[in-house]
Amino acid sequence: MVYAVVRAGGRQEKVEIGTIVTMDRVKADKDGNIELPAVLHVDGEKIISDAKSLAKITVTAEVLEDLRGPKIIIQKFKNKTGYKKRQGHRQELTRVKITGIK
Repeated sequence: MVYAVVRAGGRQEKVEIGTIVTMDRVKADKDGNIELPAVLHVDGEKIISDAKSLAKITVTAEVLEDLRGPKIIIQKFKNKTGYKKRQGHRQELTRVKITGIK
């Protein structure tokens, strides 16, 4: 069983080959591929966690689509003063499929 923990858009995700991950928006190269930095690599009984060894490991992913997250409503209200404020936000996201862990 080979898997890795990668840094994906401000969070860490556990990935294997074929895993589909939704992360913050990233730009792909001209072929639609990206490389994700590994934080931990597990290959059966062998666990790699030091930075020097992890620099040699590459996790590649193929960009499937760019999308936007759900609408989040931010509301502020102060009683008896007439103050109210409403704001919305949709996060820019990218869906990727892990193609290789080397």
